[in-house]
Amino acid sequence: KFRMPTSENLVPIRLDIEMDGRHFKDAFTWNPSDPDSEVVVFARRTVKDLKLPPTFITQIAQSVQTQLSEFRSYEGQEMNTGEKIVPLKLDLRVNQTVIRDQFLWDTSNFESDPEAFARTFCRDLDIGDPEVGAAIAVAIREQLYEIAVQSVASARETRISKKGRRVEHVTPSKASGTALDLVKLFGSKASVLRKRKEWDLFEPVVDILSNEEVEALEAREERNAR
Repeated sequence: KFRMPTSENLVPIRLDIEMDGRHFKDAFTWNPSDPDSEVVVFARRTVKDLKLPPTFITQIAQSVQTQLSEFRSYEGQEMNTGEKIVPLKLDLRVNQTVIRDQFLWDTSNFESDPEAFARTFCRDLDIGDPEVGAAIAVAIREQLYEIAVQSVASARETRISKKGRRVEHVTPSKASGTALDLVKLFGSKASVLRKRKEWDLFEPVVDILSNEEVEALEAREERNAR
C-alpha cells in the first residue's frame, strides 16, 4: 500500500506565502498520522516565533492541510514496489551555500533514511550550516514522493491491462527531472563502474557565496518570480 519509500512515513511540506507585504517560505516534513489539530497549533507557533501578521495563521494552516490531504488521498492504494534504482538530484541554495549533486537511490528499500543521508553528506563535505541538512532531506523526500505517486499510477495501469502484462513506465518528475532505472542509466549491460565521462556528473559540488553574490541572486530570483 502507498507510503513513502523510507523508514519513516513523513510527508514533505513546502510553503510559499506572500501577503500583507511579507513573504514567508519554508520546507519541512510532517507525520500524516498526527491529528489535524496540530496543524493549527503549528501555524500559530510559526507566526508567533517569526513575528508574522496574524493573517498568516490561516494561510499556513490551509497550505499544510491541503498538502496532507493530497498525500492521504493515495493511502490505501497499491504501489508497484519492484526493485528500482533511480538517480536523485540536488540543486539547492540554502543561505550562502549552493549544492549540486546527483546519486543513485533504491526506491524499493523501505528502510532508507533521507535525514541520516543528509547528515552524513554535510559531515563528509564539512558543511556547517545546520539548515543545509534539513533542506537536503526535504529535497530527497520530495523526489521520492513523486516516484511513489508514479508507482501508484503504474500499479493502476497494471491492473487494468487487458492482457495482464506488466505495464511500467516512468514519467518526468517535477522534483527530480526524469527518473531512470539502471537499464536506462547504464545500458542493457549494467555495471557498477561508471564511465569516465560520467564522473563529473556524480561528484558533489558545494559553493559558498559571498554576501554580495547572495543579494544579487536573491534580486534575480525576485525579478523572475514577478
